[in-house]
Amino acid sequence: MSVIAVLVPDRLPGHQLTTPGLVFGTATAGHSDADYEVRLCAAPGLAATGAPAPLRISLPWGLDGLADADVVLIPGQDADGPRDEPTAPVLTALRAAAARGCRIGAIGTGVFTLAATGLLDARRATTGWRHTEELARLHPRIEVDPIGTVVTDGRFLTSAGIFGSLDVCLRLLAQDHGERVAGKTSRELLTPLLPHGDRVQETIDRELTESAGIEPTLRWLESRLHLPLTPADLAAHAGISLSSLNRRFHAQTGATPAQYLLRRRLERARELLEDTDEGVERVAARCGFTSPASLRHHFSRLTGTTPRAYRTRARGGPHRGGQW
Repeated sequence: MSVIAVLVPDRLPGHQLTTPGLVFGTATAGHSDADYEVRLCAAPGLAATGAPAPLRISLPWGLDGLADADVVLIPGQDADGPRDEPTAPVLTALRAAAARGCRIGAIGTGVFTLAATGLLDARRATTGWRHTEELARLHPRIEVDPIGTVVTDGRFLTSAGIFGSLDVCLRLLAQDHGERVAGKTSRELLTPLLPHGDRVQETIDRELTESAGIEPTLRWLESRLHLPLTPADLAAHAGISLSSLNRRFHAQTGATPAQYLLRRRLERARELLEDTDEGVERVAARCGFTSPASLRHHFSRLTGTTPRAYRTRARGGPHRGGQW
């Protein structure tokens, strides 16, 4: 059994409190080889979750829950509020975890806690786009990645955005049990559970359009990933200014339009690598990358591996496509 210890700070966004349990619990229930225990460990000073609708909470574990963990996850505090400096016991516990070879993932502003230990010095890391400049200023020895997708550097993972916790948990699951298990778990979590889903979605889409939401533009983007889209194209389709587009994209996706577009192109590339035998040139073209080299560069930054190696691992056997 692998132990996942989640270090819960005060004013943690509620969805980050539950995401690790959803991901690893779903994997454990659906795959015989996956066996996880998720511990929610209270950081010193924990009192409540963050806005909106904060809840007062009490957790069964403290820092002692990190002592024998295989993975430590460090979510961030409410991004719109002040951040507490990590206490000496927290820094000591994290350094001890790293010293025994534990993998450590930091989500959003949780990266600042991990950075304070010095463990990210001379490594690549990321955080929410609003905080990348601050991270680079406070910790100049860290190579800050501004894209906002998951960054893996050795045993350390960092991510940002609304889905940052989900991204890190799925990446850890893929490291443990392969891309297929992670992919199946992701699909289970993201498959609509409501009956009559198509009619529900039509109603949602209509309401979003009437309220100037960006959901129609997100769907329009999905069908045009192969084209050289720009944020200006997205703003024109949505009928709003670039500044309004940036605000609405961040509110709904946790990313800038450019970051979101790159993420969706990389996710489409991963799907094509898993489901087709097309060479990297064709995959790059279908996903809107300017060249195979551009795809390889961004894919490596996202996954820490090449498209060819990813396909081989995802299929659990020799590469079946052309020469890359």
